[in-house]
Amino acid sequence: MKILLAHSYFLKFDPKQFRQQQPYAPLGTLFAGAYLKQQGFEVDFFDAMFADKPNEIIPQLEAKPDVLVIYEDDFNYLTKMCLTRMREAAFDMIRLAKARGVKVIVHGSDVTDHVSEYLERGADYAILGEGEQTLLELAQTGFESRSVAGLAYLENHEVIETERRNFIENLDELPDPDFSMIDIEKYRNAWTMRHGYFSMNISTTRGCPYHCNWCAKPIYGQIYHSFSPERIARHIKFLQDNFHPDHLWITDDIFGLKPGWLEKFRVECEKLNVRIPYKCQTRADLVVRGTMADDLKRTGAEEIWIGAESGSQKILDAMEKGIKISHVEEATRRIKSLGIRIAYFIQFGYPGELWADIQATRKMILNQMPDEVGISVSYPLPGTKFYERVKDQLKQKANWTDSDDLEMMFSGTYSKSFYRILHRLVHAEYRLFLNLKQRRWAKLPRAAWHLMRYCVLAPQLYFQVSKTKPT
Repeated sequence: MKILLAHSYFLKFDPKQFRQQQPYAPLGTLFAGAYLKQQGFEVDFFDAMFADKPNEIIPQLEAKPDVLVIYEDDFNYLTKMCLTRMREAAFDMIRLAKARGVKVIVHGSDVTDHVSEYLERGADYAILGEGEQTLLELAQTGFESRSVAGLAYLENHEVIETERRNFIENLDELPDPDFSMIDIEKYRNAWTMRHGYFSMNISTTRGCPYHCNWCAKPIYGQIYHSFSPERIARHIKFLQDNFHPDHLWITDDIFGLKPGWLEKFRVECEKLNVRIPYKCQTRADLVVRGTMADDLKRTGAEEIWIGAESGSQKILDAMEKGIKISHVEEATRRIKSLGIRIAYFIQFGYPGELWADIQATRKMILNQMPDEVGISVSYPLPGTKFYERVKDQLKQKANWTDSDDLEMMFSGTYSKSFYRILHRLVHAEYRLFLNLKQRRWAKLPRAAWHLMRYCVLAPQLYFQVSKTKPT
């Protein structure tokens, strides 16, 4: 059978990411393609990343594939956000395929959260949960069987789901993602032209066992499975020898959680003479345990992102984050002492957050002065406790249009305009003090720009606070 594989993340449809020009290959889609090709299937690939619009898939549809599989990248956090612009692009591709008599299969976080919408738009099957084995078994039946585990389909206008599929426990059974299916030079050029280096992405684990009540886990739930350190070291060696990346992004929700994994990984990398600087995401409470910070340094960590979220312990507890402010402070100290950059994820607007909590977060940022911050407002996603708490308020809008949307979609303590001003103010405040603290005299004009923004935004913010009675 001829299978046309695709995904619906169009970089141009996400203005913030398009400006940043940091495209990463659709890793999950490439895993699926490699798995099908390993079993002898003919796979063509439509990479939406650099496409201008969905109808660019038409020439490949005109080549008469037996099926179009829109398989999203489960390792890109942007797909978990269920951005409506990408959903619309997927719907367009479904329409274009069905108009040409091509069967359509869909998979991804948004598919899981809105399965009936995808099926009603014409998809023949939706794959739920971890996708590779379900996709392969379905392909082996000629995409005809309705008894394959892990599927959803429509019957008499009703969504029918087959039994859930067990997860792959030994990830080493999977082939490496097949980067030959994409034009790697387009990715390299985007990176080098904007940033002067080339970064690629890898995955060492799947899932997250923690219970932050705002974090969506539509694909993997609470499981946590990892590739072996040997397998990952060999994969990095392959990337190093064939594509020569200058940098890696490790896509794991939590990198280095499994005890002893990092130390074994270091040993295997040394055996193969592999060392590529990387950035990763982990937890503050893990960094302060044992030798993890040192292990990160010794394996090439260059930048570490942690979910600091808030400077208020009250809010962290309400989120069921499972960390203390002291963990964030100590993790920051340890990481900085090793010469590694540390970055914070921050979110404002969680239910119950008051002005004092916001002030505590601003104070934490300025006291700890991370090397980077990513600021957003709380974003309710289906399947989370947080979503269940506020879903009745999500009448007009339940998903952001793109990753730069940042609209408060439920009733926070303050108004929507307050959170828009707060977002801009905290960024300006942080950039101003970062430049001054690091004595970046060459960037004083930029610091002056941030000071001007602060002076304009601060009165607006305090006016919003004064006129709003907290809910």
